[in-house]
Amino acid sequence: MSESESENKKPAPGTIGWIDMATENADQIRAFYESVVGWQSEAVPVEDHQDFVITPSGGSEPVAGICHNKGPNADTPGGWMIYIHVDDLKASLDSCVELGGEKVGDVRVISGYGKTCVIKDPSGAMCVLFESL
Repeated sequence: MSESESENKKPAPGTIGWIDMATENADQIRAFYESVVGWQSEAVPVEDHQDFVITPSGGSEPVAGICHNKGPNADTPGGWMIYIHVDDLKASLDSCVELGGEKVGDVRVISGYGKTCVIKDPSGAMCVLFESL
């Protein structure tokens, strides 16, 4: 497989692809995790504020995001959210509802990456389903 084919390969369904947090004070929470677990952060401009991409100490690949719960994240529930890859977001959302879960909010398109939707499972736990391009 060529390098470009490898780069364009979609993640396997069911894999966890990202962890994100939306909070009222992303600056404070970013500083908290930098001190407690040694994470490094990089600011990412979003509308009128900055969110943060998190990399483990000594790591080169980002593993998480800490975001303000405003702008595109205004309706995102607080706390850590895992992003689970799916092949077909609509089919997964239909299955979620059929099996007693619920869709929380609308489907969001993330330009250049794919589309997402927050769900709540029958126990009340929430996560984000993510269909990549």
